[in-house]
Amino acid sequence: MIHVPALPHRLAIATRQSRLALWQAGHVQARLAALYPAAGVGLVPMTTRGDEILDRSLAKIGGKGLFVKELEVAMAEGRADLAVHSAKDVPMSLPEGFVIAAILSREDPRDAFVSNRFADLASMPAGSAIGTSSVRREAQIRERFPHLRCVPLRGNVDTRLAKLDAGECDAAILATAGLQRLGLGHRIRARLSITDSLPSPGQGALAIEVATTDPRIEHWIAALDDAPTAQCVRAERAVSRALGGSCQVPLGAHATLDGTRLHLRGLLAAADGSRVVRAEVVADLADASPEAIGERVADALRREGGAALLAAIGAGQ
Repeated sequence: MIHVPALPHRLAIATRQSRLALWQAGHVQARLAALYPAAGVGLVPMTTRGDEILDRSLAKIGGKGLFVKELEVAMAEGRADLAVHSAKDVPMSLPEGFVIAAILSREDPRDAFVSNRFADLASMPAGSAIGTSSVRREAQIRERFPHLRCVPLRGNVDTRLAKLDAGECDAAILATAGLQRLGLGHRIRARLSITDSLPSPGQGALAIEVATTDPRIEHWIAALDDAPTAQCVRAERAVSRALGGSCQVPLGAHATLDGTRLHLRGLLAAADGSRVVRAEVVADLADASPEAIGERVADALRREGGAALLAAIGAGQ
């Protein structure tokens, strides 16, 4: 039996150095400081490869894991005790020795339309440029608005907005949650409905990763877990995990919880939006785990044509 001290003496949070990442880490820092007032809770900012390489899409340089690897090294070396991530950026399978100890209450999970010229996607004329670095967003835009042109838009939130303001694109699609957290909600012209733009698994939620070498840390951090959000995110991530989800796969998943009834939607698409398959399952958590519900949606997507889409994506890589 493990003896867990009531209070930690010190907690160091590994974080990327973008303004949004620092906001997220600072939010967790404040939550932990309130929970453990006797502990010194500090930040360990660092730059990841995903932050350094901005001229290529994530799909081409190794995926979202580039945003977390350096933070995991810091935890493994004892320089940090935990890392704060946007849940949508956490790879579906963590390296051995690491776990997600807590998922915090979710912010608005929807995608946001940002433009200085247009009110929404429907008002944009043919040939207009939409900036996005997400194959998921691009596929859904192309499905509904094939007359629009998607262009790459990498970088942190401020960098993307600066590129938009400089005229590199006519509009951009970003996560509503990130804009709101940075006090940039006024830049949002429209919020895309869940039906029109199914979010990425975990979008809008924060995930706290820890190493398993010290079980006390996992215990301390678990106090921040929001169970309803965690159940939804676990189901969403299970869809992606079951389908081998990565940055190369246009995949969305979003769950809502009403009491113990979980409603999970999933989506797979061809990159050009020419083929999109959707599936959804409503199930009671008394009868199935979030992961099992996610696997059911993944199976349904495969049957609806997702298996052929995945094979085509794999053949094209």
